[in-house]
Amino acid sequence: MVTTDPIADMLTRIRNAHHALHGDVIVPKSKMKEALAGILKDEGYIEGFSVSESDISMTLRYLEGKPVIAGLKRISKPGRRVYVSASEIPRVQNGLGVCILSTSRGVMAGQAAQDQNVGGEVLCEIW
Repeated sequence: MVTTDPIADMLTRIRNAHHALHGDVIVPKSKMKEALAGILKDEGYIEGFSVSESDISMTLRYLEGKPVIAGLKRISKPGRRVYVSASEIPRVQNGLGVCILSTSRGVMAGQAAQDQNVGGEVLCEIW
């Protein structure tokens, strides 16, 4: 199935799996989604992920029966791209969440981009 916005599709699959209290979720593979899954794992939002030939399987994380991810929001969309400089990188939920950027140095979390003093396209926010 062809999707207009594959990143939004990935975020929706994660959101739906969390609401249904599933243990894992499978999304079609791409390099961008693989990088997003790596950031989610590094930030502690998912237990882990594995990459097969055509899919990425992510193991969702729960604490005391409740999902670790309280919310996901796509910021930059195909119809409206949002770019920020290093000094304009947004704080998510007053520092409790993380924004993910696509920079000239690759896909990275907002804090890492600020540390390296690079801006880019704000892909999504997770809290």
